[in-house]
Amino acid sequence: MPLISDDLLTQIRDRFAHVETCPFQGERVFFENAGGALTLKSVVETSAVYAAIPDNQGRDNPASHALVDVIARARADMADLMNIDEGQFFVGESGTELLFRLISAACLSAGGGRVLGSTLEHPASRSAAARWAGIAGMDHVLVAHDDATGTVGVEHYAPQITPDTRVVTILHTSPVTGMGVDVAAIAAAIRAVSPGCLIIVDGIQHAAHGRIDLAELDVDGYVISPYKMFSRHGYGLAWVSPRLESVPHNNLLNGPEKNWEMGTRDTGSYATFSDVVGYLDWLGGEVSGESDRRARIRAAGAAIHDHEARLTEAMIHGTGNLPGLAQMEKVGLIGGVDNPAREGLVSLTVDGVAAADVVARLNAEGVRTHLRKADHYSGNVLDPLGLDGCVRVSMCHYNSLAEVARFLSVMQDIAG
Repeated sequence: MPLISDDLLTQIRDRFAHVETCPFQGERVFFENAGGALTLKSVVETSAVYAAIPDNQGRDNPASHALVDVIARARADMADLMNIDEGQFFVGESGTELLFRLISAACLSAGGGRVLGSTLEHPASRSAAARWAGIAGMDHVLVAHDDATGTVGVEHYAPQITPDTRVVTILHTSPVTGMGVDVAAIAAAIRAVSPGCLIIVDGIQHAAHGRIDLAELDVDGYVISPYKMFSRHGYGLAWVSPRLESVPHNNLLNGPEKNWEMGTRDTGSYATFSDVVGYLDWLGGEVSGESDRRARIRAAGAAIHDHEARLTEAMIHGTGNLPGLAQMEKVGLIGGVDNPAREGLVSLTVDGVAAADVVARLNAEGVRTHLRKADHYSGNVLDPLGLDGCVRVSMCHYNSLAEVARFLSVMQDIAG
């Protein structure tokens, strides 16, 4: 029996805004979750509440004290979500901005050596590493990912890990191929050769699709974009280890040395992330009998992964009497057909039909997907494959088999 039953899926979908309809387009299937997941209704309500409050943190008045309490609770929620009891969480402008901040501080504190990353990475981390390695006088080395599987493994990193490797960047899941990366294995290989290396992870694509266990990963920085994890736009979230939080970084003169936030933050961003954690806590309680909150959150992650795997299986191999993408002769799948690293995302091409036209035709039939072009965002993946674009179909756990069937029905016509 699936962890997320049809009845539970109905309850899940009821907690999100605009599940079945777009306020501009009308009825549609939302398979553009990698571009930004659906938003919890509670997040919308919480945003409105805190947008109206004029007070700031750090004042001696009841409203300010309440705001400080909200932020403290949110940080405890973040620790529960990511299973860590050390270091600190803070918010910033966006996931990209936070990756730049963490990587710049790591490079400038390294005192030379090498910065190691991979060609799979999003330009947020690749650009930051390239820029700050150059400024810090470090060598920036990129290991090549596997074009066939659309991911990168410890076997690719290992030959380039040297004792003078001071900073490493790792992408947890690719937003182009949809394939996950074994961060824990790569981090362990790095620690064996360069124990003090600062390891920074881009978790932006991974966050909505499964468990984040920072104690297990053994890294120094982890960044997500909450709008891709059921919250809203306008902020990013970072965690830094005790080692990374202590390095010199942008800060106010004579201010607290370990403060990483720049200026007064929006308390609503913290409060809305508590809504996300609260939702996962609820979901974990629905799919398990766990009494411990962190255990419930882990159970929610397992249920999400299981449900999305079933959706992906149906999309690739078919559902009901509808053939899957693997049975459509003109359709090609980036990363291959049966790839265990895939996390709720399928990127495809159709022989003889431009990717932009596939996206447009799907959209005309009420199925929202996205065009990835071989540009500065995705060229690192698409150029080696000889592709000028692909169609990204990205799912989340609130999507249904009926929506997959609707997508496949339209794809039959496009690829027929």
